[in-house]
Amino acid sequence: MSTSAIEALREKIRRHEYRYYVLDAPEISDAEFDALMNELKRIEAEHPGLITPDSPTQRVGGKPREGFVKARHSSPMLSLDNAYSEDELRDWERRVHELSGRTDLDYMCELKMDGMSIAVSYVGNKLTKGVTRGDGSTGEDVTDNLRTIRSVPLIIKRPAPARVKLPNDFEARGEVIFPIHTFERLNQDREREGLPTFANPRNAAAGTMRTLDSVVVSKRRLDFIAYSLLVDGETHLETQKAALDALRAARFMVVEHSLAKSFEDILRFIKRWGGKRRSLKYQIDGVVIKVNNVSLQQKLGYTGKFPRWAIAYKFEAKFGKSQVVHIGVQVGRTGKLTPVAEIRPVSIGGTTVRNVTLHNADEIARLKLQIGDWVRVERGGDVIPKIVEVIKPEPTTGSLFDESVVRRPFEMPEVCPECHTTVVRTEGEVDYRCVNANCPAKLRETILHFASRGVMNIEGMGDALVNQLTERGLVKDIADIYKLTKEDLLTFERKNKKSSQREVGGKKQKKKESGKFALKLLQKIEESKTMPFERVIFGLGIRFVGERTAQLLAEHFGSVDALINAPEEELQQVNEVGPIVAQSVAEFFKEPKNRELVEHLREAGLTLKGDRKERGTKLAGKTFVLTGTLTRYTRAAAKKLIEDAGGRVSGSVSKASDYVVAGEGTATRSKMEKAKALGVPIIGEKELEGMLGSEPRLLG
Repeated sequence: MSTSAIEALREKIRRHEYRYYVLDAPEISDAEFDALMNELKRIEAEHPGLITPDSPTQRVGGKPREGFVKARHSSPMLSLDNAYSEDELRDWERRVHELSGRTDLDYMCELKMDGMSIAVSYVGNKLTKGVTRGDGSTGEDVTDNLRTIRSVPLIIKRPAPARVKLPNDFEARGEVIFPIHTFERLNQDREREGLPTFANPRNAAAGTMRTLDSVVVSKRRLDFIAYSLLVDGETHLETQKAALDALRAARFMVVEHSLAKSFEDILRFIKRWGGKRRSLKYQIDGVVIKVNNVSLQQKLGYTGKFPRWAIAYKFEAKFGKSQVVHIGVQVGRTGKLTPVAEIRPVSIGGTTVRNVTLHNADEIARLKLQIGDWVRVERGGDVIPKIVEVIKPEPTTGSLFDESVVRRPFEMPEVCPECHTTVVRTEGEVDYRCVNANCPAKLRETILHFASRGVMNIEGMGDALVNQLTERGLVKDIADIYKLTKEDLLTFERKNKKSSQREVGGKKQKKKESGKFALKLLQKIEESKTMPFERVIFGLGIRFVGERTAQLLAEHFGSVDALINAPEEELQQVNEVGPIVAQSVAEFFKEPKNRELVEHLREAGLTLKGDRKERGTKLAGKTFVLTGTLTRYTRAAAKKLIEDAGGRVSGSVSKASDYVVAGEGTATRSKMEKAKALGVPIIGEKELEGMLGSEPRLLG
């Protein structure tokens, strides 16, 4: 394979990545793209000497990092001053006119993306560094994570138009954004696993970029939207418009923008996008207005905190006033009980609001809210209504106040409103939860999780089918999946692309297709019985027990009976299982209905035993932290040695740490300093081998 041929294949893949992730205009199917990527992976595997850092196959790195390194910005990443009204915006323009001595100004209007600010550096047209905003002067190096975002070019090809002046070394600044639909899907997945959900896409983007494992970041499908082009920390081109044109030509996704010749043009841009913001793929919280001419920007300069040549117009939060007439409780996918206020209908921003989530009992206490209170309700940038405060009825709205609603405090129920199981509130948490795995409110998502590819892999059991199975009462818990018959499945209407396009053939054709589907699904259900023990544990949907924890529990206990009867103290002896996870597992199996469910799965023939991994005891109860470059072992091998000897490996130094193992290379300074401050012994690889009683050896 010649170098030119493999580079041509890489460029073909880059072009299709650009069309799919940046332009949202793919030319080939996902399968065709995957075929191209697989071909490149095959070639590079056969010719490893041809692999380059900017190859599309190199976006995702290998081992998770220990932590992030601080990095200084080429120039400060300052925040913007805000305007909340047309008058405040006019005051800003007046100051710009006075300071510049000119009134004939152009402005660049840009959507204010609600994400995480990042500076991306290129040297010799190749991506070299990505740094978070941090405090504006210093941020964290998140290059490995940034490389996984497919709308970030790894290499810059020369733009075709000669008028675009893009240097070889430059910096693109912008926002890492979580698309709303992928954000919602992420929260749904986290709920299924019993993990905390993110409050909004901005928090999710920030949390993801600070994840130490780039593989996790790659799966979340973030985007990077650029809004600034710098060289040596300064704006390189003559206008902001030219900078955005150059970034677009370099295949960056660029912030939506428009040139404004007058203040009226600015207002039109704000009004147009303010009305469209709820239909966008991304969250925005306003519009940024910049003086377009860069020399004028430099003349206007900065205050102590903000550039004088730019301002952010923040969309006004829509609000209304109403009365809380009732507070009910909804049960979520993980059993979380969420109080919801039913209010007298009120129109806010063109939408009639009748129900407002109150999140948890602590939020109700913070608001000092009672049923019958008059409240202020807002719909801010998140577009989700929320109660901001309790207020007094006003004369103009007093007629809407229903005095028949008795003012009284609200108390969280002691039993689940759906299944009447006693609810649990774990110490240190704000949420009340139903721990019954068969609770009707949790059932649908529990089944979908159980049947998903990463768990029992029952292909064909999707949303539509699960809805029908639960609505007809054929599946009341996950064990009922194994009681389904061909006759049960033949009656279901299948709604997918193929069947909707195949209308010919009449009833006989439909019956034939339903028969094939039923047999195939039953085969998949039967095959799922051979899934290993850890998959069954994962499928039970125990809060905080994800794929990794399920595997560790299976290895430690070896059977479901041992796991069910394990006290919290023994559960905490499992590597990576702390008090919160141990308590969650113990509470799950204390519930009689959950034990009954396990017995039904046993009767169905699922795998409820595994190969128990016998661990040594030389390092039992000891916690180690690995840092620096180990020379005798790979990090994974050292971790395995410690765990096999009964010890634990933690990623951070704390009072609970027993030893820090420092390699002969450069160790992480912060970990070493913290270990010394806490009095945690620092040892080398030889000392570790002595504790293990093993001979020096290299492990891969």
